[in-house]
Amino acid sequence: MFLVGLSGGIASGKSTVVAVLRELGCAVIDADVIAREVVQPHFKAYRQIVRYFGTEILLENGEINREALANIIFSHPEKRQLLNSITHPEIQKEMLKQILKHFVLGCRYVILDIPLLFETNRLTKFMKYTVLVYCDPPTQLSRLRKRNGLSQAEAEARIASQLPLDEKRKLATHVIDNSGEWESTRRQVLSLHAHLEASLDFLWARLAAGTVVVGLGGLVYLLLQHFIS
Repeated sequence: MFLVGLSGGIASGKSTVVAVLRELGCAVIDADVIAREVVQPHFKAYRQIVRYFGTEILLENGEINREALANIIFSHPEKRQLLNSITHPEIQKEMLKQILKHFVLGCRYVILDIPLLFETNRLTKFMKYTVLVYCDPPTQLSRLRKRNGLSQAEAEARIASQLPLDEKRKLATHVIDNSGEWESTRRQVLSLHAHLEASLDFLWARLAAGTVVVGLGGLVYLLLQHFIS
């Protein structure tokens, strides 16, 4: 099994691409979903967030008000870094659990949907391929304003908090251009899926895992022989 990192930019249409991949039966681990899970009440990350950001970011039911927290971190880079330092370790632990589950199930490859894959840059070394969902800057700005009801200044500030898509494009091994019609995007996803399915890279991972298992088995056998004799 090998890992494929999928990323994009805010309002670039990554969720559209993920939906097609799921339709095709691909195993997708969504970092955003995990991020929402690890900040639920009674989790370690939740307690740390409330400690550093205060109870004013909480809803009446005690859960974190994601919109209020987003408004804080998008306008204060140092607070965004603090939040990432709290949540990222917990997110990565859960992602590792899910990767191991898919490995045991015999998946050829797993898509890791990570919005800030290229910003953090720590996880890219574990990916066999990286995929960027791209759209041109004017389209991105227009989609974000329409989707979130933001002013131009607010939308531009949120986009500026991430690495520009044109920079990410240089770092990705595959690019899906989502600037145009949905059918065009779908054709690109189908082509990517066919490429990944045809790859034999998963065999190397299986071979490596098999070697480790055999090695451990041999070690256990030698230890048993030692104690028996």
